[in-house]
Amino acid sequence: MAGPKLLGMLKVGLTGGIGAGKSEVSRLLVERGAVLIDADRIAREVVAPGTPGLAAVVDAFGEDVLAADGTLDRPRLGSIVFADADRLAVLNSIVHPLVGARSRELEEAAPADSVVVHDVPLLAENDLARLYDLVIVVDASPDTQLDRLVRLRGMTEEDARARMAAQATREKRREMADVVIDNDVPLETLRQRVRDVWTDLERRARAISE
Repeated sequence: MAGPKLLGMLKVGLTGGIGAGKSEVSRLLVERGAVLIDADRIAREVVAPGTPGLAAVVDAFGEDVLAADGTLDRPRLGSIVFADADRLAVLNSIVHPLVGARSRELEEAAPADSVVVHDVPLLAENDLARLYDLVIVVDASPDTQLDRLVRLRGMTEEDARARMAAQATREKRREMADVVIDNDVPLETLRQRVRDVWTDLERRARAISE
């Protein structure tokens, strides 16, 4: 009797608008067995004190972007690049290659039969769908996003709306999605949806090996 078929590595891009609940979905996927590669976390690591990344950021933006303890003052840097597309492009040209290289390292270190989920907040904005076998979009209504940002993250409504407006449209994200996870639902409903999606991901991974 033949043993179970091995899974092949399936590369999944996970994204969603700010406040849509992407972090909760990534946590639930990890519970099911996914290997998570978190682009936001890596983006912080590559500009940690003592890294070439931080040295390059300081070289481009000056010592003013450092906090008193030598770490990157992210709010200050954000205020510089948020309203200036050219400055943002400079920052991205420093950080994105470093994040990409580290993400590839982590992916290569994962077991060959993994479902690897890349949590990428700006996947739609940077047209990165081609890098993945499929793209999952966590979707929520703008009202739900706004409520979560104000109530759970303590943002002002004005701030929250500005952050939402700076991202890709809901329509653009949904257009590039292979799978949409609706997160205008109670947690238990979300859990069931993620369980169903995980079953599908495992099926797709098996198909790679066939």
